[in-house]
Amino acid sequence: MEILIPLTFFAMIAAIVIGPRYLKSLERRKMAETLRAAIDKGQPLPPEVITMLTADAKPPASPQRDLRRGVILVAVALGLVVMGLLIGQGEPDATYPMIGVAAIPGFIGLALIAIAQLGKDRT
Repeated sequence: MEILIPLTFFAMIAAIVIGPRYLKSLERRKMAETLRAAIDKGQPLPPEVITMLTADAKPPASPQRDLRRGVILVAVALGLVVMGLLIGQGEPDATYPMIGVAAIPGFIGLALIAIAQLGKDRT
């Protein structure tokens, strides 16, 4: 029974990582089937569809995007710190490891905020 908690945690992480990729692949497969059917029927493809398929789906990096991601990561770090403090009420040995774990997204978030500030100065 004790093994269910770690397994659930890692299953959740796997679902968060794999789920969106799987859904995106389904979307691409459906788009390919639709395009194949249109080509088989002799329908011309609009230029917008072709540019959408060939364009990079990821938006270009920008200071605004870096700032947004940085703030989110700092908020996640603060949430982990609060969780560590609350868990520390019942289990004092858990406080510092949780704060250590919170440092990882916290420092990445601070770095992204700094990059966003440097990017604003250059534009």
